[in-house]
Amino acid sequence: MSDLTAFHQELTAWRHYLHTVPETEFDLVKTPDFVAEKLQAMGITVYRGIGKTGLVGVLKKGTSDRSIGLRADMDALDILETSTHDYVSKTKGKMHACGHDGHTATLLGAAQLLQENYDFDGTVYFVFQPDEEHGQGARAMIADGLFERFPMQEIYGAHNMPGIPVGKFATCVGGIMGSEDNFIIRIRGKGTHAARPHMGKDPMVIAAEIITSLQTIVSRNVDPSLSAVISCTEIHTDGVRNVIPANVEIRGDTRSYDPEVQALLEKRMRIICNSICAMHEAECEFIYTHEYSPTVNHARETAYAVEAANQVFGSENVDPNTLPMMTSEDFGAFLEKVPGAFVFIGNGCEKDGKGYLPLHNSSYDFNDDILITGAKFFAELASRRLLKNSQ
Repeated sequence: MSDLTAFHQELTAWRHYLHTVPETEFDLVKTPDFVAEKLQAMGITVYRGIGKTGLVGVLKKGTSDRSIGLRADMDALDILETSTHDYVSKTKGKMHACGHDGHTATLLGAAQLLQENYDFDGTVYFVFQPDEEHGQGARAMIADGLFERFPMQEIYGAHNMPGIPVGKFATCVGGIMGSEDNFIIRIRGKGTHAARPHMGKDPMVIAAEIITSLQTIVSRNVDPSLSAVISCTEIHTDGVRNVIPANVEIRGDTRSYDPEVQALLEKRMRIICNSICAMHEAECEFIYTHEYSPTVNHARETAYAVEAANQVFGSENVDPNTLPMMTSEDFGAFLEKVPGAFVFIGNGCEKDGKGYLPLHNSSYDFNDDILITGAKFFAELASRRLLKNSQ
């Protein structure tokens, strides 16, 4: 790539177009059309309809059977954009508030670099995934035979991260992002007049006791050296000002990095909810669903990612032992099947202002200054892993 300025302008134009046409969940049409068009123009073979609206680009050089997967998420969020730049969302109530437009443009840039500038021996699979935000896209692609049809030996993904300065890179071995499990607790008591509580079975009091007791799980059941979060985030009743309700519903989620902790949270929550309801002679329905697996980096592949990052970012700008985050990423589902690593690329911090608004903010915008760096990282990583005359 002789003219980096022109390359950056091209990636920026791609990203800005994608920002104007946000699409959510599996309802992706314009985005995969655009990605497929760009990949095919590069001479990269494209396979579509994987995991409903996902696609994979295949670039093979040489004769080796070695392979690597690079992944970008394509979906947006159901958020009304409040930005004022000239490439705002054209779809009211939807916007790229997490930077997936930038991730897609970055991986397209990596594909172009690998096609034009790198000589390697093996196959690169460019995985463009739908529905990361609801945690179903990776599983859908896996169920659709992603790893059987495209037998990648390792896989890597990246996310822009506000709060980390531009030019900085971070990752770690082991859990880097948490699981997300959702729960619903339905308490069925007996409604009564607010002035005659002894005539009923007050589910509000029961709910309060449950909410408080759930917080003892992390403090008294989870090993203090491990991490976990239980958050009750919603409470709904059928009561009114002078009516003690008959029904209360509590909703929320839990986070952890370790599958054993994940199982412990569910077990203890179920026991606590059922026991407290039984103590008050109320009925309990406990629903617990697994939305996101924890994203757990493999040690060897994390080391490969750090080596490539040292080359692109400079070792002084690479943090190989960053603190993990409790937010969730469905890339974890890929890492349960194939070894790999997930990394963070700085999107900007408070000092420079640009790119600092948090993810999922209605005015958030991906920082175009990191497009080339991200593309170079992926290209460097893939070429190193598929280096000629190496095993």
